[in-house]
Amino acid sequence: MANFQYIALDAKGEQTTGTVQAGSDAEAVAQLRAQGLYPTQVIQEGKGKLSAAGKKAAARARGKRKARGKTGGRIKPKILMIFTRQLATLIDSGLPLLRGLTVLGKQEPNQVLRGTINSLADSVQSGSTFSESLAQHPRIFDKLYVNMVKAGELGGVLEVVLTRLAEYQEKAHKLKNKIVAAMVYPVIVMFIAVAILTFLMLFIVPKFKEMFSDMGGAELPTISKVVFGFSDFMMSQTPEFLGKLAPPNAVWILFALFGVWLIFQFWGRTKGGRRILDTIKLRIPLFGEIQRKSAVSRFSRTLGTLVTSGVPILQALNITKETAGNVVISEAINKVHESVKEGESIVQPLQASKVFPSMVISMVDVGEETGQLPEMLLKIADVYDDEVDNAVTALTSVLEPIMIVFLALVVGAIVFALFLPLIKIIQTMQQ
Repeated sequence: MANFQYIALDAKGEQTTGTVQAGSDAEAVAQLRAQGLYPTQVIQEGKGKLSAAGKKAAARARGKRKARGKTGGRIKPKILMIFTRQLATLIDSGLPLLRGLTVLGKQEPNQVLRGTINSLADSVQSGSTFSESLAQHPRIFDKLYVNMVKAGELGGVLEVVLTRLAEYQEKAHKLKNKIVAAMVYPVIVMFIAVAILTFLMLFIVPKFKEMFSDMGGAELPTISKVVFGFSDFMMSQTPEFLGKLAPPNAVWILFALFGVWLIFQFWGRTKGGRRILDTIKLRIPLFGEIQRKSAVSRFSRTLGTLVTSGVPILQALNITKETAGNVVISEAINKVHESVKEGESIVQPLQASKVFPSMVISMVDVGEETGQLPEMLLKIADVYDDEVDNAVTALTSVLEPIMIVFLALVVGAIVFALFLPLIKIIQTMQQ
C-alpha cells in the first residue's frame, strides 16, 4: 500500500487536497469517488508533486460542475409540464430512461431543472429507481408525481404513466389559467378606479375647492361638501407631533389596507382561519361556483389519474387530499378515505359532505357499480373543465358591464360634485 496525494472537488465544487492509501492510482481514484469526491489529480508520494496544472484542472472541473446546474430550487409548473412531456416522448420512442435524462439535461435552459435532471441521472446510474430519485427533490416533484412514476415502474408502463401525468399537468394548468383570467379583470378595474379616485382627490379636487373659496364661499351642494371633505381628509397630516414630516392620510390608508391584507395572509395560514376562508371561497356569490367546480374537477382528475395509473385507492385518496387546494374539500376526501378503509362505499361520505354536486355523486355511484370508477372520474373532470370554462365566460360577460358602470359612477360622482357648484355660480351671475 502506498500513499497518494490528490486534488479533488467535493459535492459543492469546493477544492480539497489530502492523502489516501491505495495499491494503485486507479484504486485511489475509486476510494475518492466512493467518498463523494471528484479527483482532478492523483500522484504517488515520492514520484512528483501536485502541479499548478492540477489546480487549473480543478478549476475547469469546478466550472464543469457549475454548468451541470444547481438543485434545491423551485420551477414553474409549465416548465415541469414540458419536461414530463419530453421525457415521455423519448421513452416511448425506445430511448432508455438514463439516456433520455442525459439528453434532456444537456438541452434544458433552466438552470435549476438542468441541475435536477443531472442529479436524477446520477442517482439512476448509481442504481436507484426513478421514483426514489424523484423523491429526493420534493420541492419540484410532489407526492402525486412520485407515486404515479412508482406505479408506472412497478407495472412496466413508465412511458404511459408519464404521458398521463403530462396530460394531467396540461389540463390542470389550463384550468388554473381560466380561473386566474376570471379574477384578473375585476382586480384591474378596481385598481384603475382607486388610482383615478386618488389622483382626483389629491390633485384636482383641491384646486376646485380653492377656486370656489376665492369666488366668495357660496353655499355648496351636499355632494360637493362630501367630496371636498374626503379630499381634505386624504390631504391632511395626522400624526400632528411629526409636523411637516408626517405623510398625508392617503399614505396611511394605503398602509392600513396593506396591514389588513397581511393580517388575512397570516390568519389564513392558521388551521381555523384557512377553513373559514376556504368555506367563504366556496360560498361567495359569482366566484364561489367557479371555485367549487374547479375543486371538483381537480379532485376527479387527480383521483382518476392515480387509480388509472395503478396507485392503490387508499394511497390515491391520501394524495388527492393533500393536493385538493381547499380545506373543506380535503376534509370531505378524508371522510371518503375512512369510509373506503372500512370497506364501505365512496358515495355516502361524498353525499354527506354537501360539497359535491348531485351529478358527481350519481356518476361516481354508477362508476362503482359498473367497476369503471377511474374512467368515470376522468369523465367527470372533463365535464367540469367545460363547466368552469362556461362559468368563467359567463362571469366575465356579467362583470364587464358591472365594472364599467361602477367606474363611471365613481368618476361621474366626483365630476358632478366639482361642476355643480360652478354651474350654480354661473346661473347666479346671469341672473
